[in-house]
Amino acid sequence: MNDALRFDTLAFLALYLLIVSATLFLRLLPLDLTGTGLPGPDLLLCLTMAWLLRRPVHLPAPVIGAVYLIEDLLTLRPPGLWALLVLAGTEFLRRRQLVVREINLALEWAMVSGVIVAMTLANRLVLAIVMVPQPPLDLSLLKLAFTLAAYPVVVLVLHFVLRVRKPATGEVDDLGRKL
Repeated sequence: MNDALRFDTLAFLALYLLIVSATLFLRLLPLDLTGTGLPGPDLLLCLTMAWLLRRPVHLPAPVIGAVYLIEDLLTLRPPGLWALLVLAGTEFLRRRQLVVREINLALEWAMVSGVIVAMTLANRLVLAIVMVPQPPLDLSLLKLAFTLAAYPVVVLVLHFVLRVRKPATGEVDDLGRKL
């Protein structure tokens, strides 16, 4: 029984890492998929937060930190800053996972939006303090708005396509432990 539970967790972790790899690969390709010059949403951040709120056991903190550190290195951002902010934001949400289980999508979206806005502002503040060149504020705000708007779509894809759902109030796993 324990092996089946462990296999399920590892399978979902492998699926997450496969999606992350594909997303990073597509981001590194020299293609403008929007065609308008507008920044696209950060789908990887939306995916991480939505998945974490549904099944936090599938995404341990070291995996999230490593994924975003690799993303920092591949996208030539200051290494570790965004990874640290994402790790702090996801751990904040992980601690509130039991609360999120009871609320609807609109309240969850508001809570996640607050965390993403705080992470973005902290990132811009730290980069301004150390005087690192940043993208213009209007483009950053536009990317933030697109990311916040994409979150419900990512949640729906997780729910209906990948079958990653919130545990029900009394749901237990195969070993009888409460989820």
